[in-house]
Amino acid sequence: MNRRQLLQAGGAGLLGAAVSGRLYAAPAAGPRFLLVFLRGGYDSTNLLIPYSSSFYYEARPNIAIAKPDAAMTTGALALDADWALAPAVRDTIGALYLQRQAAFVPFAGTDDLSRSHFETQDSIELGQPVNTGRNFRSGFLGRLSETLVGSSISFTDALPLCFEGGTTVPNLSLKNVGKPPFDARQAGILSNMYAGHHLESAVRDGLELRQEVAQTFADEMTAANRNAINSKGFELEAERMGKLMRDKYRIGFIDVGGWDTHVNEGGATGTLAANLASLGSGLQVFSQSLGAEWNNTVVVVLSEFGRTFRENGNRGTDHGHGTVYWVLGGSISGGSIRGEQQRLARGTLFQDRDYAVLNDYRAVLGGLFHSMWDLSPNQLNRVFQSVTPVDLKLV
Repeated sequence: MNRRQLLQAGGAGLLGAAVSGRLYAAPAAGPRFLLVFLRGGYDSTNLLIPYSSSFYYEARPNIAIAKPDAAMTTGALALDADWALAPAVRDTIGALYLQRQAAFVPFAGTDDLSRSHFETQDSIELGQPVNTGRNFRSGFLGRLSETLVGSSISFTDALPLCFEGGTTVPNLSLKNVGKPPFDARQAGILSNMYAGHHLESAVRDGLELRQEVAQTFADEMTAANRNAINSKGFELEAERMGKLMRDKYRIGFIDVGGWDTHVNEGGATGTLAANLASLGSGLQVFSQSLGAEWNNTVVVVLSEFGRTFRENGNRGTDHGHGTVYWVLGGSISGGSIRGEQQRLARGTLFQDRDYAVLNDYRAVLGGLFHSMWDLSPNQLNRVFQSVTPVDLKLV
């Protein structure tokens, strides 16, 4: 293995963690922010159910979720006269909503009309105006990190596009964090490879860092597994994320896949419901593992786009446009549906198929960032150029 191969095999992330300082370097004081990116375009219409719309039930004869019934404690949870929450997250996100620690922003998204996963994901992560040339070396969380001069981390295998920029941000996948990524022999080879090189110290620190984190969580998992049921992967990862965000980091990112439900999506039960249940449980675990810092944290859950309002011939849904964002946090003004809205009917769909985008994601996030960190107009323009932030009064 040469140095080029090392970087391609993941050494770049190892070096990045070391160059930017120890993983456990203390962050500056201030609010914490986690972005959860649901890759694949989740079907928000079967998460936040527009049960007052008769067209919803007409357009989804096989996958619509039944109207909330006060006598059913396992059905959809009525949030107001128009919207209900899917049964899959009733006991997790629904519980947070009732505690005013969760809110939803329907009709949210980007101006990108490609309906391409990759195109729209890139568009959102860059956070740049759609009608201008793209700079793939500048993501909006990277610009936010530079502006705040704060400690950031990506809980991913590789650094995502949204963290591209001038600040070095470590990425750490927690999927197999209980196992050291390099054994003693491999670590020796890597150390010898960089002996005398100007990166020798960074490599050594990076190797020590990975071993340190692996051992810490291996010990923790061994203790926790005693007579305990086996938790799902996202819930385990969310707990570790919460502890790292609680103690060390101000800005975090994680992406979750599996949301491209073209076939057999299901309604109250099925593929989408199972994914939502795991996500809701994981986010609940994340909030609990933060402890008191949950009151100082804001989580935004978003996806590249929504899905078609009508179900397709395969009892699934296809690529759409507008979607529903989630905003969670211990001290947010939640328990409400925020942002500009319109009644959902056959004649109000965008291009006769999708939710319209009435709440631009850059304006929504810009308003949150302004409220959280009291950013100046110049600072906000640095993060989201040519955007007027919208204050949804959540923070």
